[in-house]
Amino acid sequence: MSTTTVKEILAGKSAEILSVTPDISVYAALELMAKADISAVLVLEGERLVGIFTERDYARKVILRGRSSRESSIGELMTQNLLTISPNHTVDDIMSIMTENRFRHLPVVDHGKLVGIVTIGDAVKAVMEEQRQTIAQLSSYIAGDLTT
Repeated sequence: MSTTTVKEILAGKSAEILSVTPDISVYAALELMAKADISAVLVLEGERLVGIFTERDYARKVILRGRSSRESSIGELMTQNLLTISPNHTVDDIMSIMTENRFRHLPVVDHGKLVGIVTIGDAVKAVMEEQRQTIAQLSSYIAGDLTT
C-alpha cells in the first residue's frame, strides 16, 4: 500500500505546467508536445482548466476520422469534463482512478486552482521508490540482526 501523496510527486517534478488554449491548432499542440517529449497537454482558458488533449485523442479523433491536424483546433477535439485529483490523493488512489477509467494523465487541482498533472509514469516511479526504500530498510534490518 502506497502512502506517497500527489503533493510529494509534484514536489519532485518541474513546476511548469505546459498548456494550450482551445483555439490552437492540433498541429501546433503536437509540435509543443513533441518538443517537450510529453504525451498530453492541458487546455486552459485563462486560468480555467477546460480540457486535455492526448496522443490518444489525436489518433482517434484526427487520424481515424481523416481530419487535418493543421485545420482542426484543440477545442474541437479535446477531452472535456475532466476528472481531477487533489494534492492529498495517494499513489494508490491515482493508480486506481487511472486503471478504472483507462487513462494515463490526471490534472491536479487544489482549491479550484490547477497545480500540476500526474501521469501513470509518475505513479509507477513513486511505487518503485517506495519499494526501493522498503528493500533497503529490510536489508539493513537483516544485516543488523546477522551481526549481533
